[in-house]
Amino acid sequence: MAFEQYCLEKSAFDEPFFYLWRNAPSVIIGLNQSAFTEVNLGYLKENGIVLARRLTGGGAVYHDLQNLNYSFVLPRGSLCNPVGMIAAALRSMGVPADISGRNDILVDGRKCSGYAKRLWKDRVLIHGTLMFNVDIQVLINVLSAQGSKLSSKGVDSVRSRVANLKDFLPSGTTIDSFKAGLEDILSGRDGKIMLEEASWAEINDLADKRFRREEWIYGRSPLSGIVREKHFNCGNIRADISVSHGIIKDIRFTGDFIGDKEVSGLERSLIASSFSEDALYDIVSQLIGEYFDGVSASEFVSFLLG
Repeated sequence: MAFEQYCLEKSAFDEPFFYLWRNAPSVIIGLNQSAFTEVNLGYLKENGIVLARRLTGGGAVYHDLQNLNYSFVLPRGSLCNPVGMIAAALRSMGVPADISGRNDILVDGRKCSGYAKRLWKDRVLIHGTLMFNVDIQVLINVLSAQGSKLSSKGVDSVRSRVANLKDFLPSGTTIDSFKAGLEDILSGRDGKIMLEEASWAEINDLADKRFRREEWIYGRSPLSGIVREKHFNCGNIRADISVSHGIIKDIRFTGDFIGDKEVSGLERSLIASSFSEDALYDIVSQLIGEYFDGVSASEFVSFLLG
């Protein structure tokens, strides 16, 4: 996670670049999710599975060494379409890959790849998973927390809605050969980027100061007070709002929604606002597109006011 932030904010490369990577068993929650409602923390502890929080929105995902992840860093406005490139590469390997309306990649109508993004100044991070041969039962166990999206859909439904890419690739394909082939297709044989030792030291320092800290991993638990929850095209949004004498004292958005920027910016803008339609609309109409993909200001204000 620290490496991704470094690539997005600190690296000195003007052209689009990407890397493919894997994790030992771990659960990565979205920037705006509550670990307590989305993850079976007891199962993680019993089985030595790491919990981390990423920079981007979207839902919780399970990684193991049979899951391959991709990360692209692009100049803002670049014509490069990472999800389209991944899907095209899979098709060239014989996988019948399509893209859903939320930029998930499907095979035979089943999800094999999730997607999320983050905007920073004139750059965009776009990353996602590629389930090669993930242990579906462990995935179900770690994400079956009471109140989670997975638990609401049911185990049988989850099994029928996800797919491993290995089942669609030629017999004998390993994750290493899959990674090498995908990297070759995506790069067009462009050169590799090598980082200096000083960069690795900076990345490790960032991990210590942010991503390894419990305040980062667990610190987005909901507030008490008014609670709104709704599914939009960008995903599920929960708003926990504290209002006193008609003024917003605190507000927090959690969920698996997709957006360009960290939602804390919108939260800060709404604090001290009147909890009224006109006041909320004045703020939301200027900012909504940066935080929640495809949500209009009027429908979002209606959501907040209930």
